Amino acid sequence: MEAKERREQIISLLKCTGQPLTGTALAKELGVSRQVIVGDVAILRASGIEIYATPQGYVILPTTARDTVTARFACHHSAERMEEELAAIVDNGGRVLDVSVEHPVYGEIKANLMLASRRDLAEFLHKSAKSGATPLSVVTGGVHLHTVEAPSIEVLHKIAAELKMLGILLD
Repeated sequence: MEAKERREQIISLLKCTGQPLTGTALAKELGVSRQVIVGDVAILRASGIEIYATPQGYVILPTTARDTVTARFACHHSAERMEEELAAIVDNGGRVLDVSVEHPVYGEIKANLMLASRRDLAEFLHKSAKSGATPLSVVTGGVHLHTVEAPSIEVLHKIAAELKMLGILLD
């Protein structure tokens, strides 16, 4: 299979599955190494295809997901309250697109999360615990931003209210 055809297949697979696919799964499906997939994804991104790398794998958001509203929430809490914070967002109908921190040397550091359900959250927390990785917010003493997508502004208001009630939202 030629590189161009393989990249078209990657796009097709990501659009059709509706769920994240790991580089390993794509490599197995297309009969190449994971490293080839990583290179292909980089080339596709450079060409303008919006492929997100999440803890669950690569994903292309469906068109309907773009008919939503987004907001950035400034939050502050200890690493132990991460599950409580993320659950408050997904339980109220939000999708946590990313987390970012402002590093004193590197500027903004951002990681895609794409968490939309308790199942996504459980998988993310399991992977985090298994890897021993610390949350990005550790770099900034617990201060961080989340970009959250929701079906309406009312849902974003509910999320903000709950985060504020929990003492997590920065004013």
